[in-house]
Amino acid sequence: MKKIVLNALLAAVFGVLGAFVFTRFNADADAASASQTESLKGLLASYNGKTAENSISFVLASKVSTPCVVFIKTTAMVQQRNPFGMFFDGWDPFGSIGKVSSTGSGVIVRKDGYIITNLHVVKDAQTIEVVLNNKKKTYTARLVGTDPSTDLALLKIESDNLPAIAISNSDDLEIGEWVVAVGNPFNLTSTVTAGIGSAKGRNINVVNNQFPIESFIQTDAAINPGNSGGALVNLNGELVGINTAIFSQTGSYAGYGFAIPANIVAKTIKDLIDFGQVQRGYTGIEADEVDENSEKINKVTDGALVKNVYNESPGAKAGLLTGDIIVKIQDRAISGKSGFDEHMSYYRPGDKIKINYVRKGEAKETIMTLTNQDGEITLEKKRSVTSDKLGADFSNVSKVELQKYSISSGVKVNNIRSGLIANMGIEDGFIFLKYNGNVCKDANELIKLLEAAGGRIQIEGLSADGGRRIYNFWY
Repeated sequence: MKKIVLNALLAAVFGVLGAFVFTRFNADADAASASQTESLKGLLASYNGKTAENSISFVLASKVSTPCVVFIKTTAMVQQRNPFGMFFDGWDPFGSIGKVSSTGSGVIVRKDGYIITNLHVVKDAQTIEVVLNNKKKTYTARLVGTDPSTDLALLKIESDNLPAIAISNSDDLEIGEWVVAVGNPFNLTSTVTAGIGSAKGRNINVVNNQFPIESFIQTDAAINPGNSGGALVNLNGELVGINTAIFSQTGSYAGYGFAIPANIVAKTIKDLIDFGQVQRGYTGIEADEVDENSEKINKVTDGALVKNVYNESPGAKAGLLTGDIIVKIQDRAISGKSGFDEHMSYYRPGDKIKINYVRKGEAKETIMTLTNQDGEITLEKKRSVTSDKLGADFSNVSKVELQKYSISSGVKVNNIRSGLIANMGIEDGFIFLKYNGNVCKDANELIKLLEAAGGRIQIEGLSADGGRRIYNFWY
């Protein structure tokens, strides 16, 4: 009996001792964990002014940005081909005109009804409807202006006190930072997806224009058809980009999405509101990536290589030569061709900008005065003439384009809508060089000829990528 009592006492003592040690160990571990958590919170709080609580939360970003993103519906009249269309070079005389509908996204940028979207969302549209996030009201939108170089378009609806998004400085977005994509993929309105900023300054050759500006933000936030024109925002719900393209072999999300940086978007919005067209400064410089040979000559690993400088251009007058490497614009570091194109897009004709460059290993600096496409330092005026019958705008080719394509004259077509030009299959940016063998010199003259067209006609010209084209049509 005594032995049993002794064993019980010993068990109790060791039990209490074990519990004390276990409790003390866990208390120390909890204290260490709490200390580590506080240190992590402090680190996150000190990083870019964000607290640990909201640095990984998408709720705020979604609540702030979702009301600012709209659903866009368009209708267009297009040429419907028939089975025998292959026998006709150009316009199909047996084809019919049919209505096609499409959808996309847009972002409210001013409370008085201005909405930014992609040009390809509203291109050729005969009607544009905007549905607000709450789905309670639908508006008919007016096209204010477009910028084919960046694939952006500005719309206007008649309404006040709309929820307008705040636009951030996209230069501040860091690789690896959380972002949220808001849009209407597959007509699933007000869809939110999350990811990170995967890269900046991407050039993926999707903008079909004589002077494309591609410096996309790459993200792994899911972007699908219908997201185009929607918002890419940071965790504060501020716009960092307009979702534009995906990289996919199937047409659906495959891990890569691309957005136009907010800084380009903001400049485009302001120009289209103030002037009706984008005021872009011309440099006369063709930029490229720094290759191994130029890197060896200049002892520079990053920057934009000057591939060509046109005679009498701002770049030539500033003393830049083929082979130079531009490393800074207005004290901003430049990385590659896309970085050069993006930063130059911020400026207007007449602006004087500082260029830092390297020539054969020697650092140099110069001031470049930008011009418009006609070589003047004044802001550009509206160049185009509209033909409702043809469904497009026409303008005489600028001095810049004459030099770029080594042509003496031409007439460019833009903003193609439903009408004769669309039915011909001619695309935005096409340059008419000859009409029935006669050289095209004046936009108004060409419009008269096309509006009165009859019988067989032949058109010679350049596509938006500079390729030679010949079209034959029968009327």
